Amino acid sequence: MSILVFIETEEGKIKKSSREAISFGAALGETTALALGSVSEEELATAGQNGAAKVLHVADDRLNAGLIQPYAEAIAAAMESTGAEVLVTAKSSLADAVVGRVAAKTGAGLVSNVVALPDTSNGFVVKRSIYTGKAFANVSVTTDKKILAIKKNAIDLKQDGGAAAVEALSVSLDDALFGAKITATEKAEGDVLLPEADIVVSGGRGLKGPENWGMIEDLAKTLGAATGCSKPVSDMDWRPHHEHVGQTGVKVSPSLYIAVGISGAIQHLAGVNSSKYIVVINKDEEAPFFKAADYGVVGDAFDVVPKLNEALKKAL
Repeated sequence: MSILVFIETEEGKIKKSSREAISFGAALGETTALALGSVSEEELATAGQNGAAKVLHVADDRLNAGLIQPYAEAIAAAMESTGAEVLVTAKSSLADAVVGRVAAKTGAGLVSNVVALPDTSNGFVVKRSIYTGKAFANVSVTTDKKILAIKKNAIDLKQDGGAAAVEALSVSLDDALFGAKITATEKAEGDVLLPEADIVVSGGRGLKGPENWGMIEDLAKTLGAATGCSKPVSDMDWRPHHEHVGQTGVKVSPSLYIAVGISGAIQHLAGVNSSKYIVVINKDEEAPFFKAADYGVVGDAFDVVPKLNEALKKAL
């Protein structure tokens, strides 16, 4: 089975979610990765640690803008030139827009939110997460070519491989594909960004005001985590809107989600219930969030969080 993995980069570095996609592909068979735009050969070679045998690099500077149409054209051309039967990518806002077009160009069957390796004992059956992580569906893919978009943090990350060979790939891209222009980009800020975070510490109205957010940031710093918040908190401008976690905000699936002073409205739960472990800290023992929690602490956040942070500093 020939596997091609589309890898996304941010500021010249391969994203963790793309490294997970490479690990997924390597578990299926010999894997070739594909990078678009300006990335150093040294960085691309590190894809071998995650299981890529080689990396094909389309070093066209016009691709640095991340425009959807040329990305789709380049990926479809790479599938054609490599004879790839399966395209693997991380599920992301960029990939969601690109792989649908690739599927249309190549006639591939597309499955998104994939959480496990396909069952090939009787066909090609893929398990995917549905209903914001509340259930799973097994999807049979019957097309010759297949595209799998892997849910973040759903796949074990392989990190014991060697360096991958990096080869230039020439793809002809018509100027008409670059007709759109991105005039401005507003990026989320922070040491660790929510979409890529393995640990998230979020706060809610129980913190009583923005002046008390220091203990959330301190705990996040200790854990190497991203910070998040509930919708009411961002609506009141206590925290920036890019930290809003929930159905209408950022949906996260970290290994650990710590909710401090958040009651657990259904809209918030929809954005976090794919987390592997959820820890809730709330002084209201009737808070709905406790029903979704793996671990819960009934107590005043202003007492619990500083003590937890100090204990973690000693343990880590």
